[in-house]
Amino acid sequence: MCGIAGILRLHRPDTPIPPHFESIPEEWLDLLDDSIKHRGPDGAGRFRDRATRPDGTVVDVALVHRRLSIIDHAGGWQPMVHIRHPDGSGELLKPQRFIPDHIGARSKGIGIIDLTGETTHVPPHVRDADDVVAVAFNGCIYNHRELRAELEALGHRFETDHSDTEVLVHGWREWGQDLREHLDAMHMHLTWIRSRGMMVSGSDRTGEKPLYFDTDRDSTLFVCSSSPAGLVRLARAVGLDSGEVNHENAYNWIMRGAWMEPPLHCFAASPRFWGTWPTESGEWAMCSRASVLPERGSSDFAQPFRTSGEVAETLETSVRHRLDADVPTGVFLSGGIDSGLIAAIASQLTDGAIRAYTVRMPTPELDESLAAAAVARHLQVKHRVLNCAADPAADLVRLIEQLGLPFGDSSMLPSHWVARAAAEEIKVALGGDGGDELFGGYRRHQTSRLLARLHRFARYIPTGLLPQRRPKDRTTELSRLIHAAISEGYLDLQNIFSRSQLNRLLVIDSEARSCSRDFRDVVGFDPGSDPLREDFGHYLPNDILRKSDTATMAVPIELRSPFLSNRMIGRAFATPLSVLMPNNERKGLLKQVARKYLPAEIVDRPKQGFAIPIGDWFRTDFGGMRQLLYDHLESTDPFPGLAEAQVGINMDFVRRLLREHDAAGEKSLNPWHGRDHSQRLYMLLVLSIWAKWLDRVRRESTGDLLK
Repeated sequence: MCGIAGILRLHRPDTPIPPHFESIPEEWLDLLDDSIKHRGPDGAGRFRDRATRPDGTVVDVALVHRRLSIIDHAGGWQPMVHIRHPDGSGELLKPQRFIPDHIGARSKGIGIIDLTGETTHVPPHVRDADDVVAVAFNGCIYNHRELRAELEALGHRFETDHSDTEVLVHGWREWGQDLREHLDAMHMHLTWIRSRGMMVSGSDRTGEKPLYFDTDRDSTLFVCSSSPAGLVRLARAVGLDSGEVNHENAYNWIMRGAWMEPPLHCFAASPRFWGTWPTESGEWAMCSRASVLPERGSSDFAQPFRTSGEVAETLETSVRHRLDADVPTGVFLSGGIDSGLIAAIASQLTDGAIRAYTVRMPTPELDESLAAAAVARHLQVKHRVLNCAADPAADLVRLIEQLGLPFGDSSMLPSHWVARAAAEEIKVALGGDGGDELFGGYRRHQTSRLLARLHRFARYIPTGLLPQRRPKDRTTELSRLIHAAISEGYLDLQNIFSRSQLNRLLVIDSEARSCSRDFRDVVGFDPGSDPLREDFGHYLPNDILRKSDTATMAVPIELRSPFLSNRMIGRAFATPLSVLMPNNERKGLLKQVARKYLPAEIVDRPKQGFAIPIGDWFRTDFGGMRQLLYDHLESTDPFPGLAEAQVGINMDFVRRLLREHDAAGEKSLNPWHGRDHSQRLYMLLVLSIWAKWLDRVRRESTGDLLK
């Protein structure tokens, strides 16, 4: 688990070719490195190279890596560079061999491999080698031992003891872009192939590890990073568009809150793609791999689950792979069946040595620590219950600025708190991400079937007659269901703001409003949609996994998700919904598995979710949250920069939301007294935090780094 970044720069034929260190200045790499260094405190590395393509195009590349050392502490340095000689032999280049003398104080302690030969002596066999492969990798290859044995049988010679990164190097040489089909992994990697003057990026099926990227207008400069914050800072320095707000993405981001494209002129890498920069034609490209997410019921990729025993066997294999580490490992344990199942299997595989961690919430109706403790006692595992952190305001500001996006899921805070406390004892944790999306764990998975029935007459139901004082009241949920039936169908159940609320909140020009209408028309109402597929393809990678990555890597701690193995994903999608959710029961099939491991009172207890009482905190000022909310939303300019992007905020409507939310917390016999706006106010708060951070970056940028 690490942080990666890269820069690729093209110099077309018949154009001046600057020295490599002027083409990609070290200061640019410093900006990227600063934004990812919290992800990897155990090691830092950089790689530089230059290649000339047959058409005369000169390609400069630089890779940046920060390492959280989990597997093979001695041998897993990165970027990992491998040279293959004409006689078929090969060697890994170690960073200490080529360390430029001029790079300055900021890069002290960073291992550097510079193959350009501009600043240090590079041996001729390295300088003249055509077959060079360099990898910067973020994640973990869970089946790296099996792949190593397979590749060794095919004639590959490994130099590290058991580094999973070296499997990527030799795997690319053997299988090329088919490498991912061999991996059981969470990964995002950048691979440089000198012989083609090309960089390739690849991810796992679900997008557990992030990558954000952008190009300049001439398509001659490509930058990417695990952190959008670093990308924004670099964009400001070198004049790319990714430092500017995109009005279309901003509109949809505010509505969804978490899982759209960033509201900037940059892109989040799809969890299902191979990207190649540049292509043979010299342009940038992103190559879709739609086949990795099979259609529901298709057995082309895997056989469907027929029994609960098959699910248990698949999950056990996945947990066993994810326990492979050279550091202490634990489990994040809630009171639900997903994490309980993982803890039970991990306990069996480790003879009870696994440790479990739970965060205690200050509100009893949201606290699952007692249920988690019951699971731990049943499994006889060591269990640590952590008190909810008392400084959520400061943590929220730090996490949003560190991420560089207005991420609208408030469960990022408790996720971060449990990771921060657990990091005192472990470096790897197993979690239950993916269980809900694969097996139907959300209430909206049940209610989605009602949307088609409601669609024709929902517009005639007066939702204003439904009290919405508390977020989990039946009347509040019914109102959301009716609005979804009127508007976008299943996708609208995930929105933070309804379409009508968004129209009152945003003051946007005709071009931006046209973009929003186009988006609505493209999505449309689809009564036959597969709700699990919708969540797995969008909500899981862009909300749940983004939250998990941000919360844990801020510590840092490596979070692994046994439900997201290739085999589990393939078999779950091959299984009909009627089997996954018999009689429309949420997680019906998974509950059959859980009954073999967990007590009935845990399996049958209502799903609670990993939530915090954010609405109450906004009323009571717990942890300074009310003060933070009002300091931002009642400031002179709560959202600097959005107006320039044709996205204005109607502050009269924002003040109305604040008044209604406070009123909903007052004692009253009137069920219509006030209205809960917890998540809407939270989204506006993080949007303000982000906008003010972006404005500060804009003002701090002097342009001195523009080359």
